Amino acid sequence: MKKILSVVGARPNFIKIAPVARALKKYRKEVKHILCHTGQHFDKKMSEVFFEDLKMPKPDFNLGVGGGSHAEQTARIMLEMEKVMTEVKPDLVIVPGDVNSTMAAALVASKMGIPIAHVEAGLRSYDKTMPEEINRIVTDVVSDFLFVTEHSGMHNLRGEGMDDDKIFFVGNTMIDTLDENYDAVEGCDITDRLGLEKERYIVATFHRPSNVDDKGNLEALLETMGRLAGERKLIFPVHPRTRKNIKAFGLDRLITKNLLLTDPLGYIDFLSLMRYAELVITDSGGIQEETTYMGVQCITVRKNTERPVTVDVGTNHLVGTGMEKVEKTAMDILGGTTKPGRIPELWDGKAAKRIAAILMEHKE
Repeated sequence: MKKILSVVGARPNFIKIAPVARALKKYRKEVKHILCHTGQHFDKKMSEVFFEDLKMPKPDFNLGVGGGSHAEQTARIMLEMEKVMTEVKPDLVIVPGDVNSTMAAALVASKMGIPIAHVEAGLRSYDKTMPEEINRIVTDVVSDFLFVTEHSGMHNLRGEGMDDDKIFFVGNTMIDTLDENYDAVEGCDITDRLGLEKERYIVATFHRPSNVDDKGNLEALLETMGRLAGERKLIFPVHPRTRKNIKAFGLDRLITKNLLLTDPLGYIDFLSLMRYAELVITDSGGIQEETTYMGVQCITVRKNTERPVTVDVGTNHLVGTGMEKVEKTAMDILGGTTKPGRIPELWDGKAAKRIAAILMEHKE
């Protein structure tokens, strides 16, 4: 029996690997699937609640590496992953996404001669100031199976000289999870609990250091959100680091009556909140994809995106980091100037099944 080890570390990883774990159950007589959680996200609201919402089994290993600098965190994950891989002796390691856990596990597996499958390969922002971009590039270089979510990924990998026989356009496992939970998303009562009128409020999420770790940038962001909250109620689920910075920089005074800060939300609650929003404003990668699938207008507060299909095909507006442009675009959308958008190719809820079938076809 072959052993497949999947490694997750942060909330986007859980969403991407959950459908793969389910798809591999079809082959349980041939494959033993083992799940390792590095503990990169260790806050209950950022970690445990996602396992519960996604009905994922408890991890076989929980490394509890916690926070720290990128170097510290990556080093701790590598040290602990080597122990896990030595004990398990997997025939394949699956790593999703682009967080530190992704790259660290891929590097260890590569050094140990273990084949690697990268779920969500080939995405590029071409901005190496983003730690995720380094993680993506390194992981793709050492991987044996490159599972791609959109056509830009195929183009990028071929441009970097990757062998065609390693590249597989399979669709998006994050959308698999959303598709599987869509009834629960639509039936969720989060809007009632927060006293919101459907399609008459804004959702905002920010966590990137360029937006929340600099006092001036965070102040400008909160001032802009405050003005938009004068037009519509604005719900802001706050990343723990962002909340800490708001307090440390003395910016609590910018939190207005219609600017509602909440703790991070569970998977179903947050998706439902986005599903019924008039507009989502974010610097997240995955949210660009989820809003595109749900047909919700999204403003991405970044200079670039590694997910261009959400702009070219979907409902995503890439506007840069200038708050004047963010505010103008938001006001235009609230005034009715929206993108129609459509669901990208192969975002059909079957990506994980394709991945499992490919891995079983190449399992020898």
